[in-house]
Amino acid sequence: MSVLVGKPAPDFTAAAVMGDNTIVEEFNLRTQTQGKYAVIFFWPLDFTFVCPSEIVAFENRRAEFLKRNCELIGVSVDSHFTHLAWKNTPREQGGLGPVSFPMVADLTKSIARDYDVLSGDAVALRGTFIIDRSGTVRHQLVNDLPLGRNVDETLRTLDALQFVETHGEVCPAGWQKGKAGMKPDAAGVARYMAGHHKDL
Repeated sequence: MSVLVGKPAPDFTAAAVMGDNTIVEEFNLRTQTQGKYAVIFFWPLDFTFVCPSEIVAFENRRAEFLKRNCELIGVSVDSHFTHLAWKNTPREQGGLGPVSFPMVADLTKSIARDYDVLSGDAVALRGTFIIDRSGTVRHQLVNDLPLGRNVDETLRTLDALQFVETHGEVCPAGWQKGKAGMKPDAAGVARYMAGHHKDL
C-alpha cells in the first residue's frame, strides 16, 4: 500500500451528488477544497452494512468539520444514481436520508486506485485521508471492510494538525484539543514528560 502522507493529494474530477441532491457531472477535488482542509473518506459499496453508520456519523459531525474550515467528501465505486437512491432511502430502512456533503461516484475505480485503497480490483477499503490547505495529505488511515471508523478520532487528528500549524508544537500521545502540546526539542520532551507521564 502506498503511503500518501507528505505528498500532494491525488486530484480527481468525477460525478457527485451534492448536499441538495443535485448532480454535478464534473466535481473537482482541487476546486472544491481550495484554501480549505479536507477529509476524503472511502467506503466499499452503497446499500451495505457498516457503511451507512459511518456516513451518518460523518454527517452528524459535519458542523464540527465546517467550524475547522474542513470539507467532507465521500467516495465509493457506485454511480451517482445509486448514491442518490441511497440518500432517498430512509435511515430506518437502511438508507442514508439527508447527507449534506458531496458523495462522489468512482465507477472507473480510478480514484480508489490513486489513493491505493482498492481491494481486489472490486471495492474500496475504508480509507480516510486528511488534506491540509496546501493540498498535501497529512494523515491516512485504512480499515479493512468489516471495521467501522471512529469519526471522533478523525476530528481529533484534524485538531492536532491545526494545533501544530498554529503553535509550532507537536502533539503527544492521546492529545486532545485544549491539552498541552510539546516543544519539539529535548527540553520540551523532558518538560512534558515530567508533568504528564502518569496520564499517558
